[in-house]
Amino acid sequence: MAVIMHVNGVYPGFGEDCFIAPNATVVGDVQTGNQCSIWFNAVVRGDVNSIRMGHKVNVQDGAVIHATFEKTKAIIGNNVSIGHNAIVHGCTLHDNVLIGMGAIVMDNAVVHSNTIIAAGAVVLENTVCEEGSIYAGVPAKKVKDISAALVHGEIDRIANNYIKYAGWFKGQQPLEDK
Repeated sequence: MAVIMHVNGVYPGFGEDCFIAPNATVVGDVQTGNQCSIWFNAVVRGDVNSIRMGHKVNVQDGAVIHATFEKTKAIIGNNVSIGHNAIVHGCTLHDNVLIGMGAIVMDNAVVHSNTIIAAGAVVLENTVCEEGSIYAGVPAKKVKDISAALVHGEIDRIANNYIKYAGWFKGQQPLEDK
């Protein structure tokens, strides 16, 4: 069963039609929109500050979302995919964003809409990523503009696929519980 806990009496809240994997951890001041999914071994820790997610956000396996005490919140827009083992920490991700596998987005960074952060990239504190761009590297730098076709072909496709994948698991119990 997923670990869903309050912190100082503040409980996570979930929108409609969400999937929380049995070994995901969601604690404290966390609010999700509809059709969100938090996958295996992901941690969404709203203990030191708030985490807000829009609709159709997927937090993939092993990803961590957190913030900094009394300084930064994590604000995540609609239609956002946070890749496997990514870290999203005290930053703002606008709508239609893809955070690649193993990427790190640090405090006070802002990733504007229709933007991809490549796998393994490190977006440093206070970085502002332009709308409609791909950022890659350590530290992450803009490598190119992206087309509307790429936004729809990758960002939308992944977000929509994760809604489909979540449907495969909803209502199941782990075998050891049966």
